[in-house]
Amino acid sequence: MLSEKSAQTVRATLPAVGAAIGEITGSSYGRLFAAHPELLRDLFNRGNQAAGTQRQALAGSIAAFATALVEHPEQRPDAMLARIAHKHASLGVTAEQYHVVHEHLFAAIVEILGEAVTPEVAAAWDEVYWLMANALIAVEQRLYEQSGTRGERRPYVVAARTAETADVATFLLHPADGGPVPAHRPGQYVSVQVELPDGARQIRQYSLSGNPDGGLQITVKRVAGDPAGEVSTHLHRHVDQGATLLVSAPFGDVRLDDGDRPVLLASAGIGCTPIIGMLGHLAETGATRRVIAVHGDRQESAHAFREEFEQLVAKLPNAEAHVWYERPEQERPADRTGRVDLTGLEVPADAVAYLCGPLPFMRAARTQLLAAGVPAADIHYEVFGPDLWLGQDS
Repeated sequence: MLSEKSAQTVRATLPAVGAAIGEITGSSYGRLFAAHPELLRDLFNRGNQAAGTQRQALAGSIAAFATALVEHPEQRPDAMLARIAHKHASLGVTAEQYHVVHEHLFAAIVEILGEAVTPEVAAAWDEVYWLMANALIAVEQRLYEQSGTRGERRPYVVAARTAETADVATFLLHPADGGPVPAHRPGQYVSVQVELPDGARQIRQYSLSGNPDGGLQITVKRVAGDPAGEVSTHLHRHVDQGATLLVSAPFGDVRLDDGDRPVLLASAGIGCTPIIGMLGHLAETGATRRVIAVHGDRQESAHAFREEFEQLVAKLPNAEAHVWYERPEQERPADRTGRVDLTGLEVPADAVAYLCGPLPFMRAARTQLLAAGVPAADIHYEVFGPDLWLGQDS
């Protein structure tokens, strides 16, 4: 791993670099897109860039990786690397692009930290970068080999479109060439690329929300706000049955374990999409393991897959459902009104948990599960967009 000389330098400079890492990554992206505008147009999420969340995620991952190298030199943070690698593979990131990012990242480090970046400091952080980059390149290469792709997207035809709620739609996709769909696991996602009115070919990742015969199924919530979600709005307004979309192979490191341990599936809002896919898989395979299915939403009319959620739980012989609504439209028990609270549930300590939803929801759920005795290693989560939780312990 990190050489002893570099480890000492990184340990000494980590506070200064960590304090400035957000400013460094912001400058780095500015330099990168000035030199390569096509990357912002066709690879990076323009909404995340405008909001600053991608910058935060990159800063967090670099700081977490460097901290892990100096605090646990005998280990490599493989879980963090896998999360990033799967995201990169679904976007089609190439090994050459790591060299481009390196150029602008280190120019930004020199710009922000100035004379503090001695040759020794630069060499140590260069070693950190390439340890992380080369590890990711190796993982991504394996993922490409397993998927039989190099990150390219394949044309799929929209066979059907179904409205789940006023702002959530499900798209059933069949390969345009009539060939088989790639193998995938419950919990994984695909990336979808669309051409927007300004010519940008933006990419977004969507969880597989079901396992239809001969196709893939994604469910998309239209992202409101200012600015509104570019791709989700485009899909809702312009994509209907018969349209063609470019879709990647499925990727994702959060996948349902097929063992017989008790399983907790907890979601909030549109986080229901990978969870409903997991529930569907359990029902299709006749699972007899204990299943605790939990969901939280604003109200009944906003709950996508509400009826399917109830039906799938009913098909499982050892399953229970718990639903919370913050502003219910019908009379409900007080203990199921408001936000999800797992403290009143009997969650076995040997359960494996899968969480998906807004970060505050997942933080609270994880804290409650840890208090119930569920080991941290058995609590898995999926984040839509840049992972601002990456590398954190809580």
